[in-house]
Amino acid sequence: MITSPILDPACNPFAGMDVRVWLEGAARRGGDKLCLVWEPFDGTTERWTYKEFVDRVARFGAGLYRRGIRQGDTLILHMDNAPEQLIAWLGCSWIGAVAVTTNAKSSLDELTYFAEKSKARAAITQPVFASLTAEAMPDAEWIAVTHTNSGDPAEPPGDAFLDYEALSSDPRGLPVSDRDCSKPFGIQFTSGTTSRPKGVVWTHANALWGAQLSAIHEGLTSSDVHLVYLPLFHTNAQVYSVLATLWAGGTIVLQPRFSASRFWPVSLKHGCTWSSMVPFMVQALLKQDKPDTHSYRFWGNGVCDIPTDAHFGVRTLGWWGMTETITHGIVGSVHDKDLPKSMGRPSIGYEIGVFRNDGQRARTGETGDLRVKGVRGLSLFLEYLDDESATAASFDEEGWFLTGDRVTLAENGWLVFADRAKDMLKVGGENVAASEVERVIASLDFVHEVAVVGRPDTMLNEVPVAFVKLTGAQQLTESELADHIVAICKRQLAAFKVPQEVIFVSEFPRATLNKIAKAELKKQLVTA
Repeated sequence: MITSPILDPACNPFAGMDVRVWLEGAARRGGDKLCLVWEPFDGTTERWTYKEFVDRVARFGAGLYRRGIRQGDTLILHMDNAPEQLIAWLGCSWIGAVAVTTNAKSSLDELTYFAEKSKARAAITQPVFASLTAEAMPDAEWIAVTHTNSGDPAEPPGDAFLDYEALSSDPRGLPVSDRDCSKPFGIQFTSGTTSRPKGVVWTHANALWGAQLSAIHEGLTSSDVHLVYLPLFHTNAQVYSVLATLWAGGTIVLQPRFSASRFWPVSLKHGCTWSSMVPFMVQALLKQDKPDTHSYRFWGNGVCDIPTDAHFGVRTLGWWGMTETITHGIVGSVHDKDLPKSMGRPSIGYEIGVFRNDGQRARTGETGDLRVKGVRGLSLFLEYLDDESATAASFDEEGWFLTGDRVTLAENGWLVFADRAKDMLKVGGENVAASEVERVIASLDFVHEVAVVGRPDTMLNEVPVAFVKLTGAQQLTESELADHIVAICKRQLAAFKVPQEVIFVSEFPRATLNKIAKAELKKQLVTA
């Protein structure tokens, strides 16, 4: 039984508010202050003030309402970074609809699952994804398509699709907001230990919590300019960057994706002061010429004060968080010196626990399971979509959320990442559940058993490798079988989940209860 407290709609920091009410206030306060800058790779820079941006969001919400979308209805947003994506995401919340932000790298099989699981009525996408989205959602009421692919020119997809610009209407006829912060705001599908991703449901209170606490953690003010290129379908860009900057009244500079060659020119052009990083981006920037001066105050990353900070002349703020925690549960300090290469200390907004295998609290110097306490629907996610058992299983009997990560408790409360207790890989900033890949490979009739592990990679941190035991003698060669496995994975999985190598084994090393000893398989990859 879950003992973790759940949001009280009548008594919480955001009672009487929702995202619409908050944005209306931001428009009044910000007015002509620059809110959003769009920097496409080709084409003209576009700018919106707070008043103009919120008006676009409101008009989009009105356009949805005119097409029959109502509070609680779900819509798929399958897009790469673009202003239309940001406007659609917040525009859904304007009328209480729920945006399901899906990974733009998803395969047909994955997108079909997301649409069916979320019961999405309609979709918003880009020309490059129009056919895929239509195939994944044959029963969609409509699919709206933007004019460009994140600024790149594109051919119109055809009359079967709705023009994105048609989703704009006069917001003055909309019903007033019900100001209910407990209603659903958004859904992200996140990889876990199960063979299918789980839909993480956020409330409006979750979004507002993430906005305020992230702004506090990052020391953001109205003078900050936040460069955003991490994908807007993930928590980092949505909360750590966009919502946090809007809460502080700062300026967002949005790019289609990370570009090492464009990073410094765009940063200097707009006087960027903040940005989120992942390790491979830092490595990529080391190969670029850096300017003598710049305006950056901080970069956010997985650990504090990394060795490359001196080279770039910017300080790295470490942090740890999950889709389920909304924002950083562990974070460094923008005011004081941090322990280098640590994740930081527990956030003021969460209770953090580190537990040994015997269930006791870890002492200084010990490593244990990381657990988090908060309020569901406020500081923690509300639930896994239509999955009570998975929601219940993610908490222990004392109400601690089980993160699946292991950390070392250093002196003075610093926390250092140690390992993942869950069977997860981290591929270039993307979480990959080994079981997702194993499910696809195990479906092949010539596969007796499969185990997927991560091989260390200089740029991507790690990449998937599949170890396969065959059912018996095969007519095809191992090379041909490996090619077939990879081809099947490419059809059913996003590209970053596809094994980079297939290794055939006659037997697997075994651990307790006859489980495959994946640690031994990883050792083989390191020593090979």
